[in-house]
Amino acid sequence: MADSIHCVKKTLRLMPKEAQQLSEKAKEAGMCEADYLRLLITQKPNDYPEIRILLRELINEVNAIGNNINQITRNHNSKLYRSEDRELLTAYMKKLNLLVKEAVEQIGNQ
Repeated sequence: MADSIHCVKKTLRLMPKEAQQLSEKAKEAGMCEADYLRLLITQKPNDYPEIRILLRELINEVNAIGNNINQITRNHNSKLYRSEDRELLTAYMKKLNLLVKEAVEQIGNQ
């Protein structure tokens, strides 16, 4: 199947140390060397498993915070709003901003 998609062959010369590094990095990523080289060429963030996991965790956290914000809003609309709710809302927003900042930093470092 791969030959029908990837039909152009390229010869690559590497020093033994470079070949060893390529082999190790491809193995760490759970890929064959050819797939790893294609990944390096395309540089798509979604191709990296670590980034996918990080983004999935961030989305789950944002959804949980959104649920809490919706509950506070519902209490406000029902005239059950307390001053503690405002503090909670501020804390949730700070947490959300911190999580997004951490994700951006981690993605930027890869």
